[in-house]
Amino acid sequence: SRCLFTLPVRGSEGLYMVNGPPSFTESAAFQRDSGKNCKAVAFSKDGSLFAWCSGEKVNIVNVTSAELLHSFDLPKAVCLEFSPKNNVLATWQTYTTTKDGTAGMPNLLLHDVKTGKCLKSFIQKKMQNWCPCWADDESICARNVNHEVHFFENNNFSTIANKLHLQKVNDFVLSPGAQPTKVAVYVPGSKGAPSFVRLYQYPNFGGPQSALANKSFFKADKVTMLWNKKATALLVIASTEVDKTGASYYGEQTLHYIATNGESAVVQLPKNGPIYDVVWNPNSVEFCAVYGFMPAKATVFNLKCDPVFDFGTGPRNAAYYSPHGHILVLAGFGNLRGQMEVWDVKNYKLISKPVASDSTYFAWCPDGEHIVTATCAPRLRVSNGYKIWHYTGSLLHSYEVPSNEEMWQVCWQPFLDGVFPAKAVKYQAVPSELPSAEPKPAQAYRPPALRNKPVTSSKLHEDEPPQNMRPQSGSSDKPLSKTALKNQRKHEAKKAAKQEAKADANQESTQSSASQNTPRSTVPAVSSGDPEVDKKIKNLRKKLKAIEQLKEQAAAGKQLEKNQVEKIQKESAILQELEDLELGL
Repeated sequence: SRCLFTLPVRGSEGLYMVNGPPSFTESAAFQRDSGKNCKAVAFSKDGSLFAWCSGEKVNIVNVTSAELLHSFDLPKAVCLEFSPKNNVLATWQTYTTTKDGTAGMPNLLLHDVKTGKCLKSFIQKKMQNWCPCWADDESICARNVNHEVHFFENNNFSTIANKLHLQKVNDFVLSPGAQPTKVAVYVPGSKGAPSFVRLYQYPNFGGPQSALANKSFFKADKVTMLWNKKATALLVIASTEVDKTGASYYGEQTLHYIATNGESAVVQLPKNGPIYDVVWNPNSVEFCAVYGFMPAKATVFNLKCDPVFDFGTGPRNAAYYSPHGHILVLAGFGNLRGQMEVWDVKNYKLISKPVASDSTYFAWCPDGEHIVTATCAPRLRVSNGYKIWHYTGSLLHSYEVPSNEEMWQVCWQPFLDGVFPAKAVKYQAVPSELPSAEPKPAQAYRPPALRNKPVTSSKLHEDEPPQNMRPQSGSSDKPLSKTALKNQRKHEAKKAAKQEAKADANQESTQSSASQNTPRSTVPAVSSGDPEVDKKIKNLRKKLKAIEQLKEQAAAGKQLEKNQVEKIQKESAILQELEDLELGL
């Protein structure tokens, strides 16, 4: 089978293209640029055009024919991006002012890809969010200027067609897919007011009433906004720079769900700690979150924000869905050892567990079968190189740069959806000429005194196993409203209380009455049918149990604190309150 796609490799050895599976040879069509100054590369969304900054010029080539289409004299350009339909190439270079303090030259340029003319130039001081955002059909282009979003239509940059002005728009994201385009905007809180994310449908920006949805939250210094592919819902990771409780070095994160129909919720994550990664399944009806102090948990949630499958705990901090959404890779990169777990999403079965040590980059190939992992500078300056895997765990190709060289970037040539059809998931490892890349597990250090003795397990924690949490079939995928959720919880509480009362009644008939000094936890829990009252009764019994323990400690001769003595004095009042509540049943 002939190679269908290429991978550009950028580093101190220059810029060159590698043919993808199965050959992995250097592409003869693309002439290697041997300069050590290549700052950036970019493919068009359909993978047909390729651009790079050589340190002297910005060049655009046709990938198939390798024909040079345009060359621009932009020696200082460091960022490049094509518009979705290949009509515009945006370039950015660092903004500089003159010595006498007058404004510098515009540093964000938009070039017409067909003619090579400069369509428009802007001053864009910050590198963060430097590139304008286009709708997928290029009918709209937007950029954030002085905390308001400016919209241009049909690549006409001479007139601003629309403005979205709120008190201080910090960030915005356009929805993917077809018209109508939706816009998510983030406004940080100030003077005690909460931060908020609002969803609008372009061009209806007339005040808060025109918003499709709104979600306010405190505890946010920055947010990450993620649209699903169908543009029906948005996930927002809100994070603070500092965790005031001191529990986490990473600050504090919360995950919020906002749908374009106005519904919103906080996604309840069952383990405390940082949120490392959140990704939408390309099917748009599920998302996966990796969260919690190490070993981290990973859970797939549905659009009701209910857990569907829990992967248990493990050494991981990233999640990657394959382009067709049928395979999910959970991985531990960065300060973790590079373990990957490849899961079949439909059946939630583990396919393989390859290990890519010291990886700083991971990407799925558009064919949904191959994966590239890489170790790049400046994140790591030793053992730079890349590996190409099949998802069944086989290592197909590995390249390491010479020890005195560095590799800065590798990426797959993109393709539009539908070019590669989804294939059935395989479990059997595909054949490979390379040995598997399993590193030898490091032996735990043992002090000399223990070296000849049998090994005892000294695990700091037991990993939680994966578990399926999918609700029974028949439940709809439509998110419940707040009232419906409240009623559902009340109904469940009443049901549980009734069953408890029934069980207790049966217990009472078979048991003789318990003596006075039995622990209070065995007192039958008579239920009122009202969860609030039950809660109060439970709390009062808890207090009585604590008083009982304090009395025992005092009897054993322990000196009690002042507040503990006060607690004992309240016993009769608590007993009276408990009696009143139980009589009121």
